[in-house]
Amino acid sequence: MTAPLNAAIAYDFDGTLIPGNMQDYSFFPSLGLKMPQEDFWPRVKAMAKKHDMDEILAYMHLMLKEAAYRDISLHRQQFAECGKSIAFFPGVEGWFDRINAYALSRNIALKHYIISSGLREMIEGTAIFKYFAYVYASGYMYNQDDVAIWPALAVNYTTKTQYIFRINKGVENSWDNHAVNRFVDEAERPVPTGNIMYLGDGETDIPAMKMIAHLGGHAITVYNEEDYKAKIASERLLKQGRAQYSAPADYTRGSLLDKHIQSLIDKIAAGEQ
Repeated sequence: MTAPLNAAIAYDFDGTLIPGNMQDYSFFPSLGLKMPQEDFWPRVKAMAKKHDMDEILAYMHLMLKEAAYRDISLHRQQFAECGKSIAFFPGVEGWFDRINAYALSRNIALKHYIISSGLREMIEGTAIFKYFAYVYASGYMYNQDDVAIWPALAVNYTTKTQYIFRINKGVENSWDNHAVNRFVDEAERPVPTGNIMYLGDGETDIPAMKMIAHLGGHAITVYNEEDYKAKIASERLLKQGRAQYSAPADYTRGSLLDKHIQSLIDKIAAGEQ
């Protein structure tokens, strides 16, 4: 048998693998913030507007500020503990082993990556973290006591695009700009862009979806079946050509998303775009 082809699936996290935002599950309740959609997130937008500020940096700053106001130090392990309470869309926890086996049956070595504006430290605490080759996500820097003191990385809707090239070139970190920008012949890149699938759910994923489609890869928009507005938004992305496929965020065997991904794996195996 010939050597397997390399392929990858890159996932947004909030709204793609889980309903809602990761902070809503236990982080906000631990600070006494019971209605973040009506309180915290509007304040993030107001702060970003007031200071002409990136919204990701705004939410990361406000998380630190809210904790400090309550005399709470945010340790790395605390974020990981919050990650343990995160609930997934149907089928997510059994998805990776099953889709890996399907890919391997088509002689494809499949890797999984996260590209998210959410917090990498929380993702590290989830039950599915072990399945990812690398997590490209926002995160904090820590002092000698492992307490969060400053945003180390903010992944927003435009910076998400660079991580497609990091996957393409096999650069599994967020700091090595030389490695991601140096010229590498297409034939020598570990994961061809045409073999990359991107799953996202909303506006923050549009540049990455457009980029991967432009490079010959595959963009899939997913939505929460219980959220009618999310479904309409997903269908709009499909009609506008910003994604090539749309499906409910249902990762169970035989679901529409399952069929889309298996079909794309078949195309990659056959050398089709």
